[in-house]
Amino acid sequence: MGIESLSAEAAVPDLPVLSALLADAVESGASIGFLPPLAPGEADAYWRTVVAALREDTRVLLVARDAAGAVVGSAQLELAVRPNARHRAEVAKVMVHTQARRQGIGRALMRAVEAEARRRGRTTLVLDTRRGDHAERLYAGVGWTLAGVIPKYARSADGRVDPSAFYYKLLEGTSHDSG
Repeated sequence: MGIESLSAEAAVPDLPVLSALLADAVESGASIGFLPPLAPGEADAYWRTVVAALREDTRVLLVARDAAGAVVGSAQLELAVRPNARHRAEVAKVMVHTQARRQGIGRALMRAVEAEARRRGRTTLVLDTRRGDHAERLYAGVGWTLAGVIPKYARSADGRVDPSAFYYKLLEGTSHDSG
């Protein structure tokens, strides 16, 4: 298994597989901004916006590939662009295909996201997930700190409005460390 960062051009050939990965995550109940069932073309449209953000250098896309080179997971780093926020980034859409889970891929993606953030001078990382999801164990297990929980934050497939847990991680060892 390997993890790589994709440019906009390198991501284009993988768009069908990334769309399938997104659909798999949504159908398995992941809280990643979509509700099942995805409308036809919804995943494709989403990934086109990611490619546009990659071109603008406001997002980083990391993919995990299995030994055969197939995409089995992905994670994104959304780079804050405002002058007072260029030390921050949000980790988003951490996904591992249901058939590839429990193999350390999520953990490897999180380590790679943090390494990329350091490389780009991003010292404060944030993310959120539905309270009680398996992802919370992953984030806590790789050293993220729970900042708090907002009740009734995100709608679930069953119609409930669930609380979301917000996590952060302060990275050290970048040239932009101060205060």
